[in-house]
Amino acid sequence: MNEPDFSTSSRIAIIGLGLMGGSLALALRDHGQQLLGCDKDPAALELAQEQNLFIKLSRDPAEILPEAEVVILATPVHAILELIKHLPGLHPGSPIVLDLGSTKTDVLRAMEKLPSRFDPLGGHPMCGKEMPGFENAEADIFQGAAFAFTPLDRTSTTARSFAEQLASAVGAHALWLDPGTHDQWSAATSHLPYLVASALVGSTPSQVKPLVGPGFRSTTRIAGTPASIMLDVLETNRENVMAQLEKLLQVLKEYQQLLSSGDYAALKSILDMNTNEQQDLISGQEET
Repeated sequence: MNEPDFSTSSRIAIIGLGLMGGSLALALRDHGQQLLGCDKDPAALELAQEQNLFIKLSRDPAEILPEAEVVILATPVHAILELIKHLPGLHPGSPIVLDLGSTKTDVLRAMEKLPSRFDPLGGHPMCGKEMPGFENAEADIFQGAAFAFTPLDRTSTTARSFAEQLASAVGAHALWLDPGTHDQWSAATSHLPYLVASALVGSTPSQVKPLVGPGFRSTTRIAGTPASIMLDVLETNRENVMAQLEKLLQVLKEYQQLLSSGDYAALKSILDMNTNEQQDLISGQEET
């Protein structure tokens, strides 16, 4: 089997045609790859068929995986872990295996157990929205985003090169991290914000609805992400999320104490500092 390269027509199997898998397929439409698609949801397959993106579609990964040079796992994390477990029996060759899961430590631990003929690495595009499913997929969702890659020691230069080309092809920029750092950073920038948004919704009385404006909507947007998706993430990154929660609780306690004591000068100093910090954190980054 030829080494996959974006300068040639490589066969890429995308397992999971939800928001991420569907968006990736749309983003790769004009790059010459031959796409194979798989999803257990007939509705997703029907939408994929209508888009005319794939040379072959199936509900059964066994029907498409043997033909793929690259296997991209775009399901929720627990499903990714199950797929990795069964890959040796589903693919007889030596493909690159890349996942798009939101947490990486458990995934890379599972990838390490794959037979040596597989060439695995972890991936996580830092983009998305709260509405899941192929029906909400967008080709430009990756534009300007960081595409985190977490290689194993065994990950080949071919797989690394392919990852760089993939990120570039969809308009993202590659960011190489170890899995522990990725999960720590994601807990702070993605997983904790979801819990904060959900907590804000849960603590807001329904009678204030007439006064809900863009500030509340933008702050709580990601709380609309289905809990079934986020529980997967929270469970597989529990320790890091708990550490970030503890830091947040300490900050909120400090705010509470300053308001209680009427020390508005100190509160203003902290808020001003955080205003500047917020601008620094988002400088040059696309909103996700």
